[in-house]
Amino acid sequence: MSMTQHAEPAVTTPPASGPKPTDGRTAERPLAIRLLARPEIGVFLGAAAVFVFFLITAPPVRDGASMANILYQSSTIGIMALPVALLMIGGEFDLSAGVAVITSALSASMLSYQLTMNVWVGVFVALAVSLGIGFLNGWLLVKTGLPSFLVTLGTFLILQGVNLAVTKLITGNVATDDISTMDGFSQAKKVFASSFRIGDVEVKITVVWWLVFAAIATWVLLRTKYGNWIFAVGGNKESARAVGVPVNFTKISLFMLVGFGAWFIGMHQLFSFNTVQSGEGVGQELIYIAAAVIGGCLLTGGAGSAIGPVFGAFMFGMVQQGIVYAGWNPDWFKAFLGVMLLGATLINLWVSRAATRR
Repeated sequence: MSMTQHAEPAVTTPPASGPKPTDGRTAERPLAIRLLARPEIGVFLGAAAVFVFFLITAPPVRDGASMANILYQSSTIGIMALPVALLMIGGEFDLSAGVAVITSALSASMLSYQLTMNVWVGVFVALAVSLGIGFLNGWLLVKTGLPSFLVTLGTFLILQGVNLAVTKLITGNVATDDISTMDGFSQAKKVFASSFRIGDVEVKITVVWWLVFAAIATWVLLRTKYGNWIFAVGGNKESARAVGVPVNFTKISLFMLVGFGAWFIGMHQLFSFNTVQSGEGVGQELIYIAAAVIGGCLLTGGAGSAIGPVFGAFMFGMVQQGIVYAGWNPDWFKAFLGVMLLGATLINLWVSRAATRR
């Protein structure tokens, strides 16, 4: 008798319909929470609120010329706030940035005038001086291991004294001489301090430079190896060094970027007013740092963006000019800035916790 085997048909269970079960580690966060995790979202909302507030309380703000003036004030802060923000993302900050602007302007003005040279010679010498100051700050930082607070505080005091003493020694005054009649002045003014018209509104060239620099900084942070280095050294420099990031080069170059920003704003001030007051610039470094902090950059480093400080600088310009257009006492300006800084810091803290809450 033959034996035959019959294979039983395989029985498969159809997959259950409905969403797949997920745990807290794999669940996708809602879009709103993911947007809040972006460091620039909080300051964007804050800037929009400040803008709407002054549109309502200060009717002159609605005029095109007034808005152009607000953008101009914002750009003079924002151009410097960008490299300061990159430096803060890299875990450091620079207290000498404000007086370094004046050092650059004084160098270009006095060299050109005293030696009767084309002003472009002074401009490029001033660039070398500014980059040198940035290099010195970074080199002292990496060689001594001192906190950037102490290194740049020392540089701040040195530059403040040198600005005043050297200007008095050379010119016999606290201000430089007028260079508006010197060779090359008109060409340099077109680059650093000109304006153009959009309809009936006159717009300063610094607004364009501000947006161009912001676009470049954003591309560098998000699309280049150097941008990865900045975040890495700001997050944990020892871990960054262990994976091959050139920590010393990155930090020194970031300080030199601040020097470049100081040079550009120094040239703008020189060719806008034809002369420079040697005692100016003190306190501006806090404005630049505050604009970066309001823009979402952490003092501890490793987090931030280039777009956030753009909105932070706009908030400063909006408040500074909005108070005037509203007819309020301008003495309240610094109080408003303090409130903005504390408020932005608290909002950034809340946003960070909300975005990481499971």
